[in-house]
Amino acid sequence: MRRRFVIEAVMVATYGHLLVPSRPVEYIVPYSTIAELYDMKDGADPVMEDPSDDKHVKEKIGELIAFFEEPLNRKKIEKALQVPWRQSSPLLLNENIQFTIVHALDNAQYGELFDPIETEVLLAGMKLEVPILSDQIEFQERLIEAEIPVQIYDIDDFEFAVEDGIEPEDLLEHRDL
Repeated sequence: MRRRFVIEAVMVATYGHLLVPSRPVEYIVPYSTIAELYDMKDGADPVMEDPSDDKHVKEKIGELIAFFEEPLNRKKIEKALQVPWRQSSPLLLNENIQFTIVHALDNAQYGELFDPIETEVLLAGMKLEVPILSDQIEFQERLIEAEIPVQIYDIDDFEFAVEDGIEPEDLLEHRDL
């Protein structure tokens, strides 16, 4: 069974270890984070502080964009974008990694605490009952402080999340105790 995670597209390009999981994973990616890749790849602002790291990550972002633009993948994504909260058919990167693109929509419910991308990520996690993977400590802290009912893992804990992570149904069982 694939482990599922909601994640921003740029994090997949930034953290190489996410592309070599120890078991099959599915990354659920809000579409707006894919659109953000184009700005990051071509923008003047660095993605990484170190110039050589920045160049490498921008190359990986370009590769990820190319993957999403492959004709079959593009068709699956465009179909998902026709209806709010529709999920694309799986986009297979390899035997261990598949992407599902979700046409997530920001709403005003969390607009004061989170930016639009963060809101779409957290709403996707909540709506689909899937853990979030993030490298943004401030985002993680705000989720906890606001008591948002979603599970989140730090990118550094990716292997734990894949191997031994807590399933959403486990959380429900423990909540009743």
